[in-house]
Formats: sequence, C-alpha cells, structure tokens
Amino acid sequence: MKLVTCILEDSEHLAFLIGISIYPCRKVDSKFPDSMDKYLHAALSIKAAMKDAYQKLFSSKNEETHHTLANTILEAPIPRPGSLRDAYAFRQHVATSRRNRGLAMIPEFDQFPVFYFSNHRAIYGPGAVSCMPKHVDKLDFELEVAIVIDKQGKNITASEADSYIGGFMIMNDISARALQMEEMKLNLGPAKGKDFATVIGPCLVTADELEKYRVDPPVGHIGVCYDLEMTCSVNGKLVSKGNLRDMNWTFAEIIERVSYGVEVFPGDVIGSGTVGTGCFLELNGTAKLHDPSHKEQWLQIGDQIVMEVTGLGRLQNYIIAANN
Repeated sequence: MKLVTCILEDSEHLAFLIGISIYPCRKVDSKFPDSMDKYLHAALSIKAAMKDAYQKLFSSKNEETHHTLANTILEAPIPRPGSLRDAYAFRQHVATSRRNRGLAMIPEFDQFPVFYFSNHRAIYGPGAVSCMPKHVDKLDFELEVAIVIDKQGKNITASEADSYIGGFMIMNDISARALQMEEMKLNLGPAKGKDFATVIGPCLVTADELEKYRVDPPVGHIGVCYDLEMTCSVNGKLVSKGNLRDMNWTFAEIIERVSYGVEVFPGDVIGSGTVGTGCFLELNGTAKLHDPSHKEQWLQIGDQIVMEVTGLGRLQNYIIAANN
C-alpha cells in the first residue's frame, strides 16, 4: 500500500494513494483508521483488510475519486512521530566526508551502527520548509530513506527486525551546516544544526510494494535490502544520485542497535543516514579537493528541492524565510 496524510475539508485524514488518485480510508470502509497513528497501532486484521481494499481499488478502472495530488494538500505521512532517530549507514558518505576533512576512516563504523536523536516535533511534508537566518548559513539537504516502526518491542534481533517495519518514506534531513560545525566542536553531536526541520514523504510505502526490488544484504550482514535509485535535484539540476542497496548497515541491524535495552513503539521514525554524494557538504568538499577555487553551493531562500526514490515517489520542497 501507499498511504498519505492529507487535508480534506479542513481536517487531517489518512488516505490510500493510487497513481495520482487519493481515496480517504474511512470513506472506503468506515472501520478503517482515519489517522496514520491509528493505522500503525491497528490490529493485523485491520491492516490486512486495508491491503485487500487497496488492491481492489488498484485493480478497478472505474472507481471515481474527487481527490488527486493536484487538488489535495499532503502533510508528512507521519505528522507527529513518537521519536526521530537518524543513522549513519552509508560507508561512502562517511568515508568521503572524513577524507574531505583530512581524516582517516573511523574503524568503529564497521563495528556497530550508530544514530542520533533529532527533533520529532519539527516534521515537514511536501511544500514549504521555513528557515531562520542562521539556518540559511550553509543550508544543506541530505538524501535519505526512512522507516517507521509499527510494533512495540525491545531487544529486537536483526533476524526478526524487518517485521517491525511499517513502511518506507523519502527523508530529507535538512541541515544548517554553519551551526552544526560550531556545536560539534563540543563533541555532543548535532543539535541546533539539525533540530529545526526534517522532511518525510510524500507517502508511506509498505514493504510488499517493494518486494520486486529486493536484493541480498551486504556480505556478513542481516536484513532486507532494496535496489532503489535515489536522486536529488535543486532548481531543476541533478546534484545527487545514489542507491539504497549501498547501505552498509541494514535497517534490521539498525533496529537491533536502537532497541537494545529500550522499547521502540509504533510511530518511531528511523532514517538511513545520507547516501553517498547525498548532500552539499560532501559534494563541496570533494570538488574543492580537485579545485581549491571551487565555489561552494548551499541551499538559498526560494530554492526548489526534488527528491525521488524508486518505489517511494517524488518529494518536493522549497525554502522560505521564517516570519519569526
């Protein structure tokens, strides 16, 4: 299934997305949940019934709908995550970023997956992303994929962790690099450089939709992986291209690490970390190694950012100045 959270008749609703058509779940069947949070907490029987209804709609050529992507406002699929963690799963991004700063690759990367907590109350969907003046000092995108948990659990093993994934989304971990570089000198990780905006969307895609893209995990690793091309364009120009199959740590292994000694809950969101070449920080650093006079590129007010991931859709945003 592909599920969206959208605004219909001035209120928030959960809906099926089929092509460009939007079908409010509650109107398809009054027993279906009308919010993403209720869906993620729903019984397996309800989720199975929703999948059947989705397939019937998908197969129907004559089912009418008044709602489409062209006339409906989409919010983030999960507007209010219970928590937000972001991992560091792509070796290429880590190694290149360290090399560009004159640092050797850190051996701990290959020993365990790491993550940090971000602000689960600063979530954006498609559309405008509001930034304060200090955010726009070296403002950056980060091209990622995120998952959402849909079962409560603790001390989950990697071999069982994929069954805790409720779906997949594109994620743009917007980053204020000047703030981030300042605060990370104190060795507590990113905070103000990351806490103002994380974009997810445009829809939540369940794992069955991605089965045809499934590939083997990296040698020595456990978990489901997918061959999904990932791209980012800024103002119509392609700036980044990667693939989700290049994750060195799988989502299953990340969930194992995340859940060690703590509960995870339906609605918890976990990002993959940035794909190789997936941000201006990395691209600028690499370009300057080859040409010290290279003019750095960063996001500006008014810039249009389009991220596309095979099977997950197209996430479009633009940067605006905050009013206060």
